[in-house]
Amino acid sequence: MAGALLYANKRTAKTLLAPALQQREPPPGAGQWLTGMAMGPGGMRRWRLYRPPDVKFGERLPLMVMLHGCRQDAKSFATSTRMNGIAARERFLVLYPEQDRAANAQGCWNWYDTSAGRAYGEAASIMSAIDQVCVLYSADRDRVAVAGLSAGASMAALLAIRQPQRFRAVIMHSGIPPGTAHSTLSAVGAMYGVRTTKPLPAKPATAPATLPPLLVIHGGKDTVVAPNNGLAAVQVWAEAAGARAGAQRAVQRGKRHATLVTDFKHRGATVATLVDVPTLGHAWSGGAAKQAYSDGLGPDASRMAWRFAAKQFRAR
Repeated sequence: MAGALLYANKRTAKTLLAPALQQREPPPGAGQWLTGMAMGPGGMRRWRLYRPPDVKFGERLPLMVMLHGCRQDAKSFATSTRMNGIAARERFLVLYPEQDRAANAQGCWNWYDTSAGRAYGEAASIMSAIDQVCVLYSADRDRVAVAGLSAGASMAALLAIRQPQRFRAVIMHSGIPPGTAHSTLSAVGAMYGVRTTKPLPAKPATAPATLPPLLVIHGGKDTVVAPNNGLAAVQVWAEAAGARAGAQRAVQRGKRHATLVTDFKHRGATVATLVDVPTLGHAWSGGAAKQAYSDGLGPDASRMAWRFAAKQFRAR
């Protein structure tokens, strides 16, 4: 009887610990999966860093910051987007800051809560994580891009607006532009697409000319974040820089989802690009199949994000 009870207790403990043990396992692929903690006004946040194989001593690599969506964490976002695989081939670091469930039960970044200041506190904590990685792992401060999905996309845009000089590119996937919500209730209205986006602030620290180029990817069948938020994001970015929309072009590769692409330019330079994927829902385009918030049919948003960022790095 005692032996059977001990076996049952061990089995129960193993079942309870399984999720935590699984979380410790790195995503598939070669390279290092490192962890750290960053402290800021928004509190302490854990982060994960992907480091490609064979990084040489003193080598300074570009940094892609990836902000997950609601009900995700660093590992699930890395797995679904497959950004680490691209980083291994192209040789760049990938930082995955992670929201604390004590700060949001669904794991969402509180990008909208500007009235209470939580949005700004979390943004500062993420910046602290970026600074740590630049110091500890020699990330190139002059080649940093930020991308995100859903709530992570909105936080990515907020980071770029508050500290535009720190980023060379920003990528929003299925997100809501800053200036559309200021509280939980207004964020719900923004998700349904019934709120108007305010113009971006034109203070010295966030002068329109300093905003990094923006890439927006949004699905036309998104029932979580209304598709008109994607258009609102590029329009507010373009208006801040005096950019105008060019001709829309259709793009399709093989059996992947077709896209409608519009560039907004000012004096020949691309300020913002909208990639409308009419048949895509609320999911990372071209992500790993059978993963939550991931659509394997593409086009590959991770490839698009890196190509967009790399172009800005080269221009720099």
